[in-house]
Amino acid sequence: MSWFLYVIECRDGSLYTGVATDVARRWAEHASGRGARYTRAHPPLRLLAVAAHPDRSSAQKAEAALKRLKPLAKRGFCQANPAPAALLAMLAVSEAQLNPTP
Repeated sequence: MSWFLYVIECRDGSLYTGVATDVARRWAEHASGRGARYTRAHPPLRLLAVAAHPDRSSAQKAEAALKRLKPLAKRGFCQANPAPAALLAMLAVSEAQLNPTP
């Protein structure tokens, strides 16, 4: 089973980093307020990056290394590993279903 390192930009401009086997499911948890404590206080704005790893251990090691970087370097990582367009499109559809506009 593949594990993924993901980076979310929050509404206040901060970055949240996490690991998951299903990024879409984890995004939905963050967006609904059932995710990490950090994203409950800093609601997510958009998914910036996703990087695949062969196992949980390597994903967590990459997460720890990424968290040690300065914000500018983290954004560089995000530019080098953008979230797949298909995943972003799926998340946009999910958001529209959760928050329909009148």
